[in-house]
Order: sequence, then C-alpha cells, then structure tokens
Amino acid sequence: MASVCEICGKKPWFGKSLSHSHRRTNRRWNPNIQRVRAVVGKTTRRMNVCTGCIKA
Repeated sequence: MASVCEICGKKPWFGKSLSHSHRRTNRRWNPNIQRVRAVVGKTTRRMNVCTGCIKA
C-alpha cells in the first residue's frame, strides 16, 4: 500500500534513530494512511488518505 496521502500529498519523513551508545541507524516516520471510500463527483472511489484529512 502506498504511504502517500492522495489529498494533501503527505509522505514519510526520513531521519536517524539514536541509541544510548550514540549509534545512528536510518528510520522513517510514516503518516497514518487509511484506505477509505470517498464520493468524487458522482462516483465512489477508494483512496489512500491520511487521518488528518479524514478528520478535516
């Protein structure tokens, strides 16, 4: 499943995890993407949408 919001375009953020010994490893912060049914025009479409857009 794609981790990009089809409404606002929110994508994963990339960064580093920092352990107690200061060893850095790559990690990513994923947006909370849900697959919902939305009415677009006169048709119903399944879309990948972040929860922020669902609430708005």
